[in-house]
Amino acid sequence: MLTSKASSSQRTQRGLLGPGADDAFAPLVDTSIRHRVIMAHVVSHTQQLVQQRIGRPIGRIFMRRWMRGQVPASRVESFGLSRHIVEEVLGEQALTLHVDPRKLIRIGVHAPRDVEKRPSSLAFIWDGTWDQRREDLRVGTRYKLISELDDNRGQLEQTQRYRYLMRRLREGRPWASHQLGVLLDSPEKIRGYLQVYLDFLDDMAERGFDPGRGKDPIGVAITRNGTIVKVNRGLHRLAMAQRLGLPSIPVQVRHVHRLWWEGVTAGLSGADALRRMAEALQHCVPEENPGPLDECPEVELPPDFWPEPRVPA
Repeated sequence: MLTSKASSSQRTQRGLLGPGADDAFAPLVDTSIRHRVIMAHVVSHTQQLVQQRIGRPIGRIFMRRWMRGQVPASRVESFGLSRHIVEEVLGEQALTLHVDPRKLIRIGVHAPRDVEKRPSSLAFIWDGTWDQRREDLRVGTRYKLISELDDNRGQLEQTQRYRYLMRRLREGRPWASHQLGVLLDSPEKIRGYLQVYLDFLDDMAERGFDPGRGKDPIGVAITRNGTIVKVNRGLHRLAMAQRLGLPSIPVQVRHVHRLWWEGVTAGLSGADALRRMAEALQHCVPEENPGPLDECPEVELPPDFWPEPRVPA
């Protein structure tokens, strides 16, 4: 009977997890933010439903006509092609690249909305200067977090993240995430929250990189010059792989710059264009240099910045 009650409690907790949460966060959920978590699930479910019932069927229609040459290629490509339908046609394998995580150090940054129109996350072909506006992930918040946790095992209270979360708690505004379903309203929950990320790191150190762990694959985009930059998915997992020095991880191409697309496809359309593009992807390498439109000055890092690799047996 006790086991049954415990199982019921665990199911209830998992039911309160946000749409972007791993089960490891279940002990940190809180009923006081239940309405926000439910709303996040509703929004996520609605978006998926719209994509399945409207977005994808329309995308398939245009893709079929484009593949058969029934409409001018420029007209269909001007909308950027549907990312989901490109994935359906080519398959995930064709859009999956394997890279050294310690070389994938630049993330593309969109210009302010009042400066430049932001491309749709649903489009495969992107316009804009996002590929020339980059930030260095080595000095980003995710890698700093993972490094601090790794350096302060057993004393997570010494990390900047713990002190920040405790400050919010003392000010009466504890940190909460409706996407995770988490409310950090006690020191114990703050330590538990940070320990989850440390446990993820240790699991990766022991078992290697698991592509199935996480809501989405680690997403990347191809610049106008044919190099690889990060986009805003899987940043914590990438930081862990960088910290451990894994030799290679799989990443999925979610977007390509229009200038690169046009140069590679060279006027081809339909299946020929997709095949030419997929072949060209295999020659793309991570972008390691700063961009010409970067807003932050480049930080000079020491030659021994990366710790010694910890490669799983």
